[in-house]
Amino acid sequence: MTERAVVLSLTRIETTHLADLVRQFADLVDSTPSAPDPALERLTPDVYPEDAEASREFRALTRSDLLRRRANDARVVLDDLSRVERVQDELARVDVSLEGDSVEAWLRTLAAVRLVVATRLGIHEDDEEHDPEDPRFGVYDWLGYRLEVLVQAAEPDLRGGAD
Repeated sequence: MTERAVVLSLTRIETTHLADLVRQFADLVDSTPSAPDPALERLTPDVYPEDAEASREFRALTRSDLLRRRANDARVVLDDLSRVERVQDELARVDVSLEGDSVEAWLRTLAAVRLVVATRLGIHEDDEEHDPEDPRFGVYDWLGYRLEVLVQAAEPDLRGGAD
């Protein structure tokens, strides 16, 4: 299978804001909170909702590894964003070239950042049909749109290269 690059076209200001969000996300998953954090809980959900003890045991065994992998994915995204051409015009289009495993790291990171944003802003699954004037949804919807575009661009690679 020949590896191909996926090119994500963003405005310069979008790359700046996305890098800031991903940096905050990396800080969150690298942190050791003193109290339960709903955003981290959402990133490491109960795998046995009917068995609290089994869920606690599973989380204790897997949580740090999962969060470490999320932090590594976030670093891949930040590295890719750091290579974006520096232009003065914040509305200028810039291309972010994603190659190899970085596509999957971007997909996982955008999805996870979106979950954290939803948790922090009190957005729930049943809010899909929301008021377009509700300011909570600006970043959330933007992340969803970018995630959808990236999934569509990467889809042949995700299916094993089939066209």
